[in-house]
Amino acid sequence: MRYGILGDIHANLAALETALDTLEELGAEVIVSVGDVVGYGAAPTECIDLLREVRALVVKGNHDAACVYEVDTTFFNQYARAAIDWTRGRLSETDLEWLRGLPLTLELPHCQVAHGTLNSPQNFDYLLGIRDAEPTLRAMSKPVCFVGHSHIPVAVLRPAECPERLAYCPDPVIDLAEATRAVVNVGSVGQPRDEDPRLAVALFDSDQHKVWIHRREYDIEREVLRIRSAGLPPMLADRLWLGV
Repeated sequence: MRYGILGDIHANLAALETALDTLEELGAEVIVSVGDVVGYGAAPTECIDLLREVRALVVKGNHDAACVYEVDTTFFNQYARAAIDWTRGRLSETDLEWLRGLPLTLELPHCQVAHGTLNSPQNFDYLLGIRDAEPTLRAMSKPVCFVGHSHIPVAVLRPAECPERLAYCPDPVIDLAEATRAVVNVGSVGQPRDEDPRLAVALFDSDQHKVWIHRREYDIEREVLRIRSAGLPPMLADRLWLGV
């Protein structure tokens, strides 16, 4: 089975369209999203509609939860709060019901999915390094778990040859045959933060036991104009050019 994994989309329609085209070209049979479909960007309804059209399997991110008042935005930065307020005013009841109904985790035949961590998905904790990954690795029942939230692609593996230690892997090709467990952060479709403005998507082939992180250019200017026209904070547009 070939799974196409979408990282944080954040209402970036141009990036999502390019990401889905890329995954179709790569032969993805199932589309999976690690959450944060909305927030920051100016096309929340359009992105929800597109995910529903391709029958994507989606978990709930913290921005998705915030839009339906399931997460307190007190600790969001001012730009994130402004985007949440703007988004709430533009989502239909159908959109809101869809966001409310998203699960915090998914267990699929060959993998698991969460937004931040698998062990405590309701807390939306960040998985940034080896120590952060340990609780998720312990909680896993499948060989690989896909997460997002940090917008930075990286994998943490428990090597088969030395299962008492963990390995940090920033490589774009991840060989799961060499690990007993792996948690893979797939980066972000709509708002990369690793100083590379290209979108990131992952392809997981369960037969080959490999994950590929693909980077693609998309029409950033289109989304910049959309964000500015919507009256959202200009910083949310400018950062797309920088990948931060």
